[in-house]
Amino acid sequence: MNPEASQDTVEESPVPVVAAAVAAPRAAQSNGFGPLKIPLFRDRWIASTVSNVGTWMQDTAATWLMTALTGSPLLIASMQTAASLPVLMLGLFAGATADIFERRRLLIFWQTWQMIAVFLMAVMALFGVIGPMALLSLTFLMNVGAAMNSPAWQAIVPELVPREELPNAVSLASASNNLARAVGPAMGGLMVALFVKASTGAGWVFALNAGSFAAVIWVLYKWKRKPLFKSALPAERIFGSVGTGLRYLRYAPVLQAIFLRAFLFTFSAAAVWSLLSLIAAREFTHSHYISGATGYGVLNGSMGLGAVLAAVALPRIRAKFTADRVLAVASVQFLATLLVLAFIHSVTLDILFLIGGGFAWTCTMATLNTGVQLSSPGWVQARALGMYQMIFQGGLALGSFVWGYVAEHSSVTASMASAAVLIAVAMPVTLRLHVLRGSLPDLTPYHFKRPVPHLELEPAPEDGPVRILVDYTVDVENYNEFVARIHKLREVRLRTGAIRWAVFRDGNNAERLEESFVMESWLEYLRSRERMTTADFAVLQCVRDLHKGEELPSVTHQVYAKEMTQG
Repeated sequence: MNPEASQDTVEESPVPVVAAAVAAPRAAQSNGFGPLKIPLFRDRWIASTVSNVGTWMQDTAATWLMTALTGSPLLIASMQTAASLPVLMLGLFAGATADIFERRRLLIFWQTWQMIAVFLMAVMALFGVIGPMALLSLTFLMNVGAAMNSPAWQAIVPELVPREELPNAVSLASASNNLARAVGPAMGGLMVALFVKASTGAGWVFALNAGSFAAVIWVLYKWKRKPLFKSALPAERIFGSVGTGLRYLRYAPVLQAIFLRAFLFTFSAAAVWSLLSLIAAREFTHSHYISGATGYGVLNGSMGLGAVLAAVALPRIRAKFTADRVLAVASVQFLATLLVLAFIHSVTLDILFLIGGGFAWTCTMATLNTGVQLSSPGWVQARALGMYQMIFQGGLALGSFVWGYVAEHSSVTASMASAAVLIAVAMPVTLRLHVLRGSLPDLTPYHFKRPVPHLELEPAPEDGPVRILVDYTVDVENYNEFVARIHKLREVRLRTGAIRWAVFRDGNNAERLEESFVMESWLEYLRSRERMTTADFAVLQCVRDLHKGEELPSVTHQVYAKEMTQG
């Protein structure tokens, strides 16, 4: 039987794209807080904010504790590397697990992991037995849990809000993190400063953070999750899922542009996050009113304040400007922040430009994160978010090491200035990498109205490889147009699971063309049907429109012929 022929006709297909012009007025009418009216999202947002406050208190206290334990700029900058490296190592793997396993249980497990790591850190700090390497190691372990938790945590957002509210939900998630960034660092720095020993103050901060994880675990425990879609097919295996995610990225140029922009920006921006404690030590060392730890919290909190202002303003900004314009202006603003921190020794100007830097940071991160979520279908979304987090944190980790190395062997000024120069040099490249440009594809799953066909020689799910041949008859005058259209279909086939694809013209019949693509197994072919989106089906239908005749193109399925064993 012909499964391609059993697919829906063009009259049955839904609208293929969502026009950006339609989405813009909605954004203009929204004040950005619509998702908070939804109880499930609101509970998650509150829990996330509580956890984020504890995390930013922890980050400030741990970094300042490292500053108290050692004077090495490289070790201090390595705290950011220890926080970022787990995502670089595990981002795609974390996304794969979030696409395969039940996300609620997964989140509870990794939140518990983080709570235990922070609790151990608190005990060691309070007893005064923590050293630089122990602090780095436990920070790394805590962030292993954060890396494995993040894709699942972000991927549940589309389950909680309507698609048109997704940009606002992403902005509110960013606001949660940055509201915590505005108050958490100051609170963490103040708590450390209240105690004679930095290790004691840091220990109490770590203990409070462990409590914040417990609050999140309780919210997740009470949540009665109802997934939007559950496949009727067996779950993918971990490594196969990772390979599928990488294959999807290879044939998704929109995601590639977002990932490259994220890496270039975070690599440069890492100079601020990794060396801000040294800026605080430089500016507040001789102050009679503010200690270095509190000053570090103030500077970090200034970034957080700017980030919160950006999250509030983003709905109006998105309604007036394209994503590309927002990203370009944000890059210029962050460049200016780096230059001020490098050359101007003024606390007032540092705070003002750090507010601007925080504004630019959130505009960039929220725009890129929204781009990932609106440019990847649900079946691979956690893997796309995992890859995005991997690139994002990879830029921070590598940038933190590089700028820390430059600062240790030259100066903080040289390091900050070099990061600013990199942003300027990369700008001609990033301006050509477009994000959320034009009409947005409709990535909702395409639901076939007829069942999966049964072959006379029905293959087992694991049988394969499977070759699918689709025969088209096309008027000679439409040949060039057909070839152009079917090469767009190539990306669809390869994104959804094909490992090889080609199209051939019959040497004896100029009107006959044959599309050929290969799947690893019959099960993978069935999965490719589930993975097809409305926008993908529109591409397929454009190819079919040039096929002659009332019948759909004929399809042949060929399963690899294995040698039969003799009984």
